[in-house]
Amino acid sequence: MGRTRDVKPITYLKNRTADLIRHVSEERRTVTITQNGAARVIMMDVATYDQWRSAMALLKVLALAEVDIEARRTVPQGEALRRAETVLKHTRRDA
Repeated sequence: MGRTRDVKPITYLKNRTADLIRHVSEERRTVTITQNGAARVIMMDVATYDQWRSAMALLKVLALAEVDIEARRTVPQGEALRRAETVLKHTRRDA
């Protein structure tokens, strides 16, 4: 990604915290905070963080699905839908 304007030293964070928070929130851009020249933390706004978490959850589900496919733990789509409908019917009856 290499956006040098989005890399700030920790002293910038210490001295201009409110400005940096405003920038991150308004621009929805992550900012890398460095300490002694090395990247240490990433700042991001809450909406970006929530999107990132959702994307990571989806990637985890996909990775688990790939493992199931490799292990041949799959069923045809029609069968999966029938099973889901059965579970939903039982759930509605029990509620």
